[in-house]
Amino acid sequence: MALTCGSVLLARQTRADGPVLLKPENADQIRASLDNGQRAVLEHLTDQALKAGPWSVTYRRPQGGLTQAGPQDYFSEGPYWWPDPKNPSGPYIRRDGQRNPARFIDNHQDMDRLSSATLALGIGALLLDKSGCKEHAERILSVWFVNPETRMNSNLEHGQAIRGVVDGRGTGLIDTVSLIHCVQGLAFLVAARAIDESVLGGVREWFSQFLRWMMTSKKGLDEKKSGNNHATWWTAQVAAYASFLGDEATLRMAFDHYRTYLVPDEIRPNGSCPREEERTNSLSYSCFNLDAFSVLCRIAHVHGVDLWHFEAVNGASVAKACDYLLPFVLNPATWHGGQMEPFKPDSLVFPALAGLGLNSPTLLNAYGSFAHAKTAWNELISALVRSSQPRVP
Repeated sequence: MALTCGSVLLARQTRADGPVLLKPENADQIRASLDNGQRAVLEHLTDQALKAGPWSVTYRRPQGGLTQAGPQDYFSEGPYWWPDPKNPSGPYIRRDGQRNPARFIDNHQDMDRLSSATLALGIGALLLDKSGCKEHAERILSVWFVNPETRMNSNLEHGQAIRGVVDGRGTGLIDTVSLIHCVQGLAFLVAARAIDESVLGGVREWFSQFLRWMMTSKKGLDEKKSGNNHATWWTAQVAAYASFLGDEATLRMAFDHYRTYLVPDEIRPNGSCPREEERTNSLSYSCFNLDAFSVLCRIAHVHGVDLWHFEAVNGASVAKACDYLLPFVLNPATWHGGQMEPFKPDSLVFPALAGLGLNSPTLLNAYGSFAHAKTAWNELISALVRSSQPRVP
């Protein structure tokens, strides 16, 4: 007798690698709810991933003595830093909201591509039973995380450098947000038995070292207490990597940081986030911050911890932040702050994750009202929402 879908997926979970944003039963529900159109989109993304990569920080390096970073060190430049017209050969100056197209972002782009491909291959292996996902995933993961000649050093000492000022800052950790997608893909690969221990062990060791660096280095600790979206994403990343590694103590620390620091310090009782509203693209940054809060709350939910309904002593909460921000997402023209760039909601996930966590039809309907970028991450979140809705006979 054939096993049920749920039995198959649960039987595949063979080791202690933890879930990230989905429990095993969520994967079961997604697989069971896919229609032909949704399956076709996911298959297309998986097919693209099967043809892409590998990538390595060693493949594309900054030239001309731009950095002291070694050949296996991640390097990037801050987006809002430009040559000083009054001193063209001197230190760069900041122009918030204006991205310098000449900055070095090759390592950042390749990390994002690796993470998206890993997630797509995990989806292909676990939800679609596509062939070839295991072999290609092992290849690209080995090149980036494991092979001695091509692996990235497990730190971000040289992230978001500023020419003439500093060769790396704690703010560089915002570059690694996409690694949350990567560990979700890894969790899928593990559940599908689509990655060998020889590769998985090396990847786990890399994330263990990187997590330790995030929690002990000066740059990492600077991000933890930065007081804006960087602190929120630091915590979301820590929770995601700790969840994948099965590090319960670090997970508890991340959830406590949410309660004792992030919510009471970043969110006001009316739901606004003043540090984000100071920015020249303040609606975008406010949404970016709330995405981080929502990812963190979702990870906690998967572990049986309710952060969605937590309210600080001052009355601040993520629920209020969602209520505050949603009308502006739906009608950006009414936003009261600065927004230099056109506002695009196509990659937002907070209406979806918070809609599920807070059981809010308003948020879920809003999420369904705008188009979503066709990425593995967005398609996974959309599939999670669809699979959680009552099915109409």
